[in-house]
Amino acid sequence: MLSVLKGLFKEPLGMARTKTQAQSHEKFELGYKELEIGTLTFKDGEWVFKYSDEFKSQTEIQAMIDFPDTNKTYRSDELWPFFLSRIPGLSQPAVKELLRKEKINEDDEAALLKRFGKTSITSPFTLVPEMA
Repeated sequence: MLSVLKGLFKEPLGMARTKTQAQSHEKFELGYKELEIGTLTFKDGEWVFKYSDEFKSQTEIQAMIDFPDTNKTYRSDELWPFFLSRIPGLSQPAVKELLRKEKINEDDEAALLKRFGKTSITSPFTLVPEMA
């Protein structure tokens, strides 16, 4: 089912890519207003999402549909559609030019998410990369 959903996001948005480069290591904080929802990390070819203790202790916002169990650590070798949708279509001329200028590999989903993923018109959440 996940691969079907991923296909829905990849193809219409022009984002068909190979797997993220395994040497990347990135960490992102997912937030909503002042609340830290959780962290997304990529290391050694694996994506990991985990809710924060702050999110687990609050009662106003429910868990996300893609990640229903707040006590579970989610792991995948593919980036989930919730996050993948934050990367713009790579066939857009302006995006292609930006990738060229900034020397970002279009096959590196972690780098693309770091560059483009902070905000999205389709989501009220922010995704802020951790500074090295």
